[in-house]
Amino acid sequence: MIYDVTVLFCDRFIDKRSRTHDQMVQAARSGVQNIAEGSQASGTSKKTELKLTNVARASLEELRLDYEDFLRQRRLELYAPDNPVLMRFKTMRCATLEQFRNWVKDEHGLTQTNTDISELAANAALSLLNLCCYLLKQQITAQADAFERQGGFTERLYKFRRRARP
Repeated sequence: MIYDVTVLFCDRFIDKRSRTHDQMVQAARSGVQNIAEGSQASGTSKKTELKLTNVARASLEELRLDYEDFLRQRRLELYAPDNPVLMRFKTMRCATLEQFRNWVKDEHGLTQTNTDISELAANAALSLLNLCCYLLKQQITAQADAFERQGGFTERLYKFRRRARP
């Protein structure tokens, strides 16, 4: 969903010819692709899984900075986690791009202020990114612990071969 939200956000609010547009879309894509690739690699290489999960998190952290830069450069507000607008967003638990779009549209109408719609969208995207980065951090910790305790495929294969030798 972060990838889809970012593509929509960039297409709507950032010049398609700018490097920022490309960077944000690629960072979002990298996050998604590295999570998937790491998951695929987990069966044969815990080390590769851990590395790719770290790459995914780094890409999403970079994307988070891009959203923060967007807000700062346009003198828009970066909402605190307990901001009432973000609390309403978190309560919605959007699971699809359409739900995200509807929330932004509805919230923009609800505020009935001059709040820039890009401010709402960027802050909601940041909320998703914060959650994703937190969960990836937890996953990386669990992967590292498992790797330390069990080793990876190569280490287990080595132990097996050693035991099998006469």
